[in-house]
Order: sequence, then C-alpha cells, then structure tokens
Amino acid sequence: KMLCHFSPSGAAGSTPVKIPAGAGGSLTKLAYYSTVQHKVARVRSFDHSGKDIDNEPLYEISVQEEITARLHFIKFENTYIETCLDFIKDHLVNTETKVIKATGGGAYKFKDLIEKKLGLKVDKEDVMTCLIKGCNFVLRNIPHEVFAYQKDSDTEFRFQTNHPNIFPYLLVNIGSGVSIVKVESEDKFEWIGGSSIGGGTFWGLGALLTKTKKFDELLQLASKGQHTNVDMLVKDVYGGACQTLGLSGNLIASSFGKSTTADKEFSKEDMAKSLLHMISNDIGQLACLHAKLHNLDKIYFGGFFIRGHPVTMRTITYSINFFSKGEVQALFLRHEGYLGAIGAFLKGAEQDNPNQYSWGENYAGSSGLMSTSPDVSPLQRTRSGTFDMLEMDRLERPLVNLPLLKDPSTYIPDTVDLTDDAMARKYWLTCFEEALDGVAKRAAASQPDSVDAQERAEKFRQKYWNKLQTLRQQPFAYGTLTVRSLLDTREHCLNEFSFPDPYSKVKQKENGIALKCFQSVIESLDSLGWEERQFALVKGLLAGNVFDWGAKAVSDQWLERLKGPPHKCALIFADNSGIDIILGVFPFVRELLSRGTEVILACNSGPALNDVTYSESLIVTERIAAMDPVIHSALRDEKLLLVQTGSSSPCLDLSVAAVVAERQTDLVVIEGMGRAIHTNYYAVLRCESLKLAVIKNSWLADRLGGKIFSVIFKYEVPCK
Repeated sequence: KMLCHFSPSGAAGSTPVKIPAGAGGSLTKLAYYSTVQHKVARVRSFDHSGKDIDNEPLYEISVQEEITARLHFIKFENTYIETCLDFIKDHLVNTETKVIKATGGGAYKFKDLIEKKLGLKVDKEDVMTCLIKGCNFVLRNIPHEVFAYQKDSDTEFRFQTNHPNIFPYLLVNIGSGVSIVKVESEDKFEWIGGSSIGGGTFWGLGALLTKTKKFDELLQLASKGQHTNVDMLVKDVYGGACQTLGLSGNLIASSFGKSTTADKEFSKEDMAKSLLHMISNDIGQLACLHAKLHNLDKIYFGGFFIRGHPVTMRTITYSINFFSKGEVQALFLRHEGYLGAIGAFLKGAEQDNPNQYSWGENYAGSSGLMSTSPDVSPLQRTRSGTFDMLEMDRLERPLVNLPLLKDPSTYIPDTVDLTDDAMARKYWLTCFEEALDGVAKRAAASQPDSVDAQERAEKFRQKYWNKLQTLRQQPFAYGTLTVRSLLDTREHCLNEFSFPDPYSKVKQKENGIALKCFQSVIESLDSLGWEERQFALVKGLLAGNVFDWGAKAVSDQWLERLKGPPHKCALIFADNSGIDIILGVFPFVRELLSRGTEVILACNSGPALNDVTYSESLIVTERIAAMDPVIHSALRDEKLLLVQTGSSSPCLDLSVAAVVAERQTDLVVIEGMGRAIHTNYYAVLRCESLKLAVIKNSWLADRLGGKIFSVIFKYEVPCK
C-alpha cells in the first residue's frame, strides 16, 4: 500500500479511531482516509494527418499514474493499543493534524494515553450518532452487506439484495447493555428503548458461573453446551398436556429452572448455553415488541455481543422468529464492527462530504467476513494485533439504479449463486485456479519494458490464489459468491500490482484489423434485402455463430417487431473490442439510426479482460464516423451518444450503473456472456430488451440446457 499523501482535512480529524470499552477481548477500530497512487492505462488518438494510417497503430497506449481516494478500516486487539497508536503516529499524523476523532467507551478509557502518545487532542464523538452514520454508509455502499443467519440450512449466510431505499429500520446495538434506535432518514433517528440486560450481563454472569473471564472463550463454551440440561422446558412442567396448550414441549419454560431441583453439578458448557439463550430471548422479545410498535420489519443487530459469532447470531435469529411468528427478520451486517469508526470518520470529514460519492469494496485489500487476512501471517498478527481489514475505493462517478429496471428492489444481477450451489462453486473456483497461470503470464507480457513485471505478476498470482482458497473455505466472505465477484476480485488484484489493462495491446491490434474490414462489411450488408439484412445484423452481434432452431424462432419475433414503428431510443451495453464492437455492434447501431432510433452506446469506464472501454470507443467511433456518413451525422446531431457504465467488470450490475437513460429509452440491448448470461439472464426491464450471447463454456451450456457454442437470443417484451 502506498500511504503517500493524506487528506489535509486531518486538521478536522480525518483519522478517526473507534476504541470500544473493555480489555482482553475488546477491539480498537481504526478508520482513515488516504490517497493511493496506482497505474491506469490511457489511450490517445494519434495525429494521422499526412501519414500512411494503414501501417500505423490505431491509437497510442500509455500507462500513467493516477491518484484515487481510499478508505481504510483496520481492527486491532486492545492488548495492542500501543502498536495501534504507533501506526497512527508513524503513518497518519502530520503537522496539520491537531485533533483525532474517537468514539466508544475507550475514547474515555484511553484518552490520556492517546493524547500523550500522539500529541493530539481527543475529540469524542457521540457513540449513537456515529453508529447510525456508519450503518447508513455501509447499507448504501456495500453490496451484500446485509445477511440473515440460518444455521441449519445448506447456506448459513443468506445475503440480501441492496434496496434503493434503506429507511426506515431498527438498529439494536448489543454492547454491555442494549440500545434500540429507530432510524427514519439520514439525519432523523431516535433512541426508543433499551435494556440493562445485554452483552455485559452475559459476560459478567458467565464469568461468575464458569470462572471464564474472556468473552470469546465463554461463547466457545456455549457452542458446546446443551441448555436442556439446565433449563426447565414446557414438557418438564406440563408433561403430555403441553400439546393441548398449543405449545411445543421443547420451549424453555424457565431458564436455569432445573438448578432448583437437580442435586448435581452442571457443566460450564451447559450453563453458558443456558445463559446465552436467556439473554438472547430477552433481547429478541424486546426488539420484536419495538418493531411491531413502530411498524418496522427490518431489524439490524450489532455490537460486540454479535461480532460475527455464529452462536449468538443463531440464538438471536431463533428468538426473533419465535416472537414475531416469522413476520420480522433478524438481519446482520458483514462490517457491523466498523460502524462506529466509519461514523466517526464521516463526522470528521464532513467538509469533504464523502457521502456525495459512491464507494466500492476493494476485494484485494479486504479480509472478508469471518476470515483473517491471508496477507497477515500468524507471526505478523501476533506482533501487530491486526486481524481484520476493510478497504473501500472512491468511484469516479455516483452509481444509481438503472431507471429501466422493472423493480429495483427485487433485481438480482447474477444468474448462479455459488454460495448456495456447491457443485457450481467447486467448478468455477477450479476454473479460475486453472486459468490463473495464464492470466499472470498475460499480465507480465503486457509490460515487456518493465524490469519488475515478472515479480509483480507472481505476487498477483499468489494473492489471487490465496483469495480463491479463502473462498473455498468461506464462500460467504465477501457476500454472495458469483462468477461476477470472482472476476471482480481478479481485476482488483491485478490493479493492486499495477497491471491496469493486460489486454490493451491485444485490443489495440484487433481494433485496427477490424476497422480495415468495416467498409466492406457495410457494403455487403447494404447489398442484402431488408429481412436478410436484419438476420445478418443479429448474426454479426453474435460474432457469426449459427442459430439453433430455438434462437431462430425468437429472432423471427424480433424481425416481426422491426416491421413495426421504430424504437425511440436504444441503450446498448457493448462487450468486446475488435470484431465484436466494430463489425457486430456498429453495423447494428447504424441500422437502428437509419430507422430513426436514437442510440446510447454504453461501454466500461475501466478495463476488464478484452472488453472495450469508453475511451477506446471514442477513438473507434471517430474513425468509423470518418468512413460512414450515417454514424457521422448521428454523432453531429447527438442522435448517437457514447456513455460510461461506471463499471470495470466483464459483468454488468444494473443496480449500480452510472448510465441514466434521460431519453425515452424503449429498447435495451445487452450482449456478451458476462453481461447477458453470468448476469442479467433473468433481469426484468420496463421496456423491450434483447439479450445476446454465445455460450463458450460447456458446463454452463449444460446447466442452461444447451450445448457449447449455442446461441442465446432473448427478445423480451414487458407485460402490460
């Protein structure tokens, strides 16, 4: 990581620290902002005036340094508070830094130590305000942040689709006690209840009962215990008569009830489990009553009592399901341990207004849910106390729901959930492992003049391999595991080691070759009859692959539609460089323009595999316009617009697209395996859509009921 420059807002506290109360098992969470220097690939059109352009490259490729904003969140064990403060002093404090933002009980406990060690004034922020700000931030910016826990199902973690409207919700923070907060908007929230019976109660009574002083060890005991040895159940009170009361005999009638009559010692494990159920049931009932009172169906749980522990999530989930009769769901957050730190950071950086941007999780630098960072060896972790990291990069432009989605709240971009499908997960993880050596070689070969390219490529290979092994053991680490997330993680790791566009020279060559064929392809198409030309244009979009009978029947429906009135505006998401965009997409675009349809051509903002980028598309379009009057006049009259998707992925998530179709878009065209099969295969839009791809993977073809190199041609008309 290059912590080369830090925001001058340090004077206002751009280095907030979350220091919760309690020693031993307690944690310090550090949040800070940095600007990170990394390499980006740039393309620039040559000045071809007076030159033989047939023998010149289409455009110039250069690798430049770019500075982007990054948020870092690190957890330290409190026993390493001195190490944490040394890190802050060495890396984050500059001459302009006067104040450090802090929240949590430790802001008071360690105040003198922080001020003495760092020479800074501690500015204590309200805990609840920080928690809410942090919660809103992760709900808005991190896909699959929210999950339900289901211990007895095949998939323990059920991740929720991000809803465009996150409010209202109930936040139940279980620390020493319990705080229940109703959140209605970004700035409107109120404390509506709580209890003195919380995590501190479990810890304190547990220590008295078991003589175990450490919180995590107490939970470990509970996970091995059998509460029925200690608790009195309904069937113990009523015997067989419990059924006439409509109650299950296995319900707890009295926590620790058997201790009054049993003449024996109870095990530490059983007592810890009984205590955990008692505390969880009390909190669950209280939370349910408040949710019903305020007509809320979303309850997020956080605090050190939760902290990602399966045993606490399971008991809380059971309690909520029981008392709400399944009407309210217990929800947890992947990064709930960072909420206070994130909120304190946002408070300290208000003049920079981080909320005006969109932020994306950097999978290369984040350790994931319930997994230690593979980059931190046990020796390093023992020395530093760090064991969990989250990094988020600021995106170039705000991302929003594509307005053309029929129902953004139910939209799921990915076709196969690898978290849920063990067979598919095993197949795809193996695929990515087997392809890794080739990707590393391609990365090194893309920078032949770099003396350390081979070394960086090997570091990339090792890092991505480690990520894949983590995902084999913990497929839920970064939310729902999909082909898209595996591809995105690979791109993040390539960027981390300064390989911004390994396919840049390949794309440059293929674009140049395809452009030389453009005019002859257009002449050939123009010589065809109308119906034959439409069929040829669709085949061109599919790189000339032959239709099977099913796709042919659907394409006939598309031809019938084309005999009707022209579409007002078509939004086309382009896929590959070279033949695909130049000889496939542009002839199709040209035909639509000739019919009187305006066209928005959307390309990736950043590179991914051999996909065409927005900057490349500008140069390609300029060259095509010089050859073709239809494209030329459409550009001049703004009938053809080129836009960025906001993505640097081979796949397409329409719920976070930079494209806002302000024109009267009534046709969306999505092409390519990544965008139309791995994602959006089942996407439902409010307008007509074409999804086109060739299945180039035999396993996927079999899963979808076809053969390898089968054609996907889906023409869909929305229901009235």
